[in-house]
Amino acid sequence: MRLDEFDPDNIRVSQGGRSFPGGRGGKMGCGSLVIVLIGALVFGVDPAQMLGTLENIQQQQPASVQQDVPQDTTATCKQNAYSLESCNALDSLNRTWQPLFQKANIAFEQPMLRFYNGTDRSGCGAAQSAMGPFYCPADQGIYIDTSFYDELERQLGAKGDFARYYVVAHEYGHHIQHLLGIDSQVRQAQRQNPQRANSLQVRMELQADCYAGVWAGRNKDRIEPGDMEEGMTAASAIGDDTLMKNAGQRVSPESFTHGSSAQRMDWLKRGLETGNEDACDTFNDMK
Repeated sequence: MRLDEFDPDNIRVSQGGRSFPGGRGGKMGCGSLVIVLIGALVFGVDPAQMLGTLENIQQQQPASVQQDVPQDTTATCKQNAYSLESCNALDSLNRTWQPLFQKANIAFEQPMLRFYNGTDRSGCGAAQSAMGPFYCPADQGIYIDTSFYDELERQLGAKGDFARYYVVAHEYGHHIQHLLGIDSQVRQAQRQNPQRANSLQVRMELQADCYAGVWAGRNKDRIEPGDMEEGMTAASAIGDDTLMKNAGQRVSPESFTHGSSAQRMDWLKRGLETGNEDACDTFNDMK
């Protein structure tokens, strides 16, 4: 996907954690997109248990505001090839979503993209490379250890820049949900009806996939041959059923938290083909 280089005045970025890698790192990374596979294969734990641990970290830790020393946006974004790609994607995402909010007369605030290596502190508590990319609503931050992208390719076979843009766009989709109040409504519904907690979480993740597709669909002039295939491959590789199979686990739909491969591909494709955020109502049949 051909994205323009970021405008440092149109993005919010920061750098945290230990020393930033100078190039493509080799650290293990597993985020909200692939935590089931990495958790089962590397840590030898039940996928559902690890997903629950991540959710507890993000929901129960007290919020704290990052007190960052002013940083050089350009230098932070150009630490390595992956950070540059992420900043380019962030700029494009801001330029795509902000006008839509303004048109709807809804307040918009850009998220903060925070790069870290190893460990960091987010408004949702501890950030570790073992968590991989995630969004924290408490500080509206997208947290990425860029070494994750090497694991995305090696572990899951999700190659290409569009697969990496998809990761950023998915987490940005959670920011959109936060600005619209969708995430707080889902958490409230989960507390009121614990039996449907996983189902509600799946719908929220699929909507974030769809929002990622909307961004790509609204920038079709930037899409290159092979991009859609890269996106579909990535979406398929991170479906709960595929991850469970690859981890040697029994496929248990009631334990899904992100959706099946078919669902993830379908919602990403729906957003991409329509370029319409109104097409991303994954909660429609619950009304």
